Amino acid sequence: MIAEFRLPDLGEGLTEAEVVQWLVAPGDTVTLNQTLAEVETAKAVVELPSPYAGTVSTLHADAGATVAVGAPLIAFDVAGEEEGDAPSPDTEEKAQPNLVGYGAAPTATGRPARRARRTSTAGAAADTAVLEAAPHDAAPSVSVERVIERPRSTPPVRAHAKRLGIDLVLVAAAVGDRLITRNDVDAYAERTGSGQGDVSVPVSADLGVPTTAAALTPGERETRIPIRGVRKHTAAAMVASAFTAPHVTVFHTVDVTETMDLLAGLREDRSLSAHRIGPLAVIAKVVCLALGRTPGLNARWDEAAGEIVQFHYVDLGIAAATERGLIVPNIRDAERLSLVELSEALKALAETARAGKTSPAELVGGTFSISNIGVFGIDAGTPILPPGQSGILAVGAVRRQPWEYRGEIALRQVMTLSLSFDHRLVDGGEGARFLKDVADVLEQPGRAMLLR
Repeated sequence: MIAEFRLPDLGEGLTEAEVVQWLVAPGDTVTLNQTLAEVETAKAVVELPSPYAGTVSTLHADAGATVAVGAPLIAFDVAGEEEGDAPSPDTEEKAQPNLVGYGAAPTATGRPARRARRTSTAGAAADTAVLEAAPHDAAPSVSVERVIERPRSTPPVRAHAKRLGIDLVLVAAAVGDRLITRNDVDAYAERTGSGQGDVSVPVSADLGVPTTAAALTPGERETRIPIRGVRKHTAAAMVASAFTAPHVTVFHTVDVTETMDLLAGLREDRSLSAHRIGPLAVIAKVVCLALGRTPGLNARWDEAAGEIVQFHYVDLGIAAATERGLIVPNIRDAERLSLVELSEALKALAETARAGKTSPAELVGGTFSISNIGVFGIDAGTPILPPGQSGILAVGAVRRQPWEYRGEIALRQVMTLSLSFDHRLVDGGEGARFLKDVADVLEQPGRAMLLR
């Protein structure tokens, strides 16, 4: 029988998604719970598992198309039953949801079984020519059928390969039948010399579109980029925040030399050799401590209920600049984590964000956020509050500069902190006290024992 799979509700009130790429094609045989496609919502890239085992009959949307929740996405030819037959108990059991209303209960591993994608002789010759034109050590000998199959990778990896001028077909031939990672692309580039000598092309944060004039065709005077996905969601959220919450930003420049010395000592500690603890982990820990003394910065203004909701936990948002745009995933219950645990959580958060695998659930519910603008060499700024939060701290770059120290001028390591807060919930004095608490611990880490 023919069974249709409709785009499921991916959660958090999302009403549509864009098909990033199909991992199957009509005629392919798929198994239960295998990944069919990657779709991009306003918040994240999501992999869709198959709710059926059978043969792909029809793809109802092309890659790049936007599909509404509940609209037909793909159809399967499912063996064993004819249309009109009553579903068997086994069928009903397999139809139990595992992805917000869709999917199947049993878990399988691997990827969908896929037919060899045979094209015309000319197409096969073209792919073979690509391999032959590559350096001899670029990839092992492979069959034409292996090369023609579309390489598996994520959108950020494809954008990275495109910037380096690398054909993922060649990378796939080198790494085998698995998902291609950014490290695979970099290793291939290093081995073959790909991308060397090229002018570095900056990439826009939202869609990975080259921004230099060299990328334009002759005579082209402008580029139009559809507003969708993360960029569309971020724009709407920032406009809502800017015109709803009265923002106030205060700044404080602090001597962080002792904190940097502390981190240097931790790196030399053999018991911590498996963990790379950085300044952001320390700041995250200090923020959690300081929020306990300034609850207004860990709260939400509930307009409908006419209430201020103060949270007794910290879901710490960390702003992450990805190739798909700015996202703010959260570290749940960050106040309960040790410094080492926070460091590991930050590392995992960054890796997931870079890979484009942050789930929609990880992007909602934050109570306070940190934006590390120092990684871009920026000292200070006026960050905009994520909707529903009353505070966000921007962390500037650490710089060595002359500074007054114990009555003399010395070369010290300093950093500027920028705190934006919602003036409906937080008075100027409260904001200043929070910033001073954070600064005091960064100047003298031992003062953390005074906070609770």
